[in-house]
Amino acid sequence: NRVGGREPARQLVNAHYGNQDCVTYRDFRDVLARDDIDAVEVVTPDHWHAAITVAAARAGKDIYCQKPLSLTVRDGQAMVEAVRRYGRILQVGSQQRSDYNFRRAGELVLNGRIGKLHTVTCGLPAGIPDYSTKGALKAPTPAPEGFDYDLWLGPAPQAPYCPARCLVNFRWIFDYSGGQLTDWGGHHPDCAQWGMGTQDTGPLRIQNARAEYAQGPLYNTATKYYFEALYANGVKMIVSSEARGGVTFEGDAGTVWANRGRHDANPKSILNETIGADEIRLYNSNNHFRNFIDCVYSRRDPVAPVEAGHRSISIAHLGNIAMILGRDIQWDPDREVIIGDETAASMLGRAYRSPWTL
Repeated sequence: NRVGGREPARQLVNAHYGNQDCVTYRDFRDVLARDDIDAVEVVTPDHWHAAITVAAARAGKDIYCQKPLSLTVRDGQAMVEAVRRYGRILQVGSQQRSDYNFRRAGELVLNGRIGKLHTVTCGLPAGIPDYSTKGALKAPTPAPEGFDYDLWLGPAPQAPYCPARCLVNFRWIFDYSGGQLTDWGGHHPDCAQWGMGTQDTGPLRIQNARAEYAQGPLYNTATKYYFEALYANGVKMIVSSEARGGVTFEGDAGTVWANRGRHDANPKSILNETIGADEIRLYNSNNHFRNFIDCVYSRRDPVAPVEAGHRSISIAHLGNIAMILGRDIQWDPDREVIIGDETAASMLGRAYRSPWTL
């Protein structure tokens, strides 16, 4: 919400339309109060996604919400409830669902081309790509003029301003995000669930979780991580920063792998398979933003609806909980509760800093 950040964006829009009509705001609530605004895009840090999405749905706006959908499982539940209560369209910015390669891989798996599926591996990035490596940028300093830092914090805990806390680096601080795991948890695990046919549910157990963490003074999310999610149908999903990037589906008759712009299989003959008209077909979208706009008009659910985004990122949230606690957790995907572990269950949500609420 910094003036210096808004102005370049305003100029870009005005240049596109050849006028000076674009208006900027400091506070999202002023945008939501406009009756002539039909849809909004939420591109804030993760800790703001739920509050803005719920408010936007309540105000009658359709929403494109960047991934990861939520900061916590409880936030995601509130977002699903609000979108459905107010009859809104929400597209999660998990744009890999509009990539032919992931759709093709999922259809091959769902139609039995690799036999009985038993393991799915999601390879996600490791480390922390610190875009503010200078130590001085991590030291407390007055916020820049025109930057409402208190509003940027919003529902997150009070903390001193420093440049390295904001912009892209918020992802490496648990108060605002969940590290590489949640940054990418809205991508590969999402496409894994899509191809597994489990996008409306989740695992029964998170096990064998382990991680290494960034060591102060500011960043504290996992730099290396591994956990397994076990499903009711016996399939095991592995989420790892050390695995091959993308999504690998393993069956008793072959494997299929997909990443951005490419997919492959073993044996190669699987790639020549044709999916018949009467077989399972996944939602066909080739442009994620266009799909959202089309659905605003048609009122049809988009390719990455709120429920699917919530279920996918919940896997990452549960993985973070298991890694932090260093123990397995039991999950009831129907009731969306952790079983038999009060400490773990308390980590499904977080308190909002006053006066912010959902």
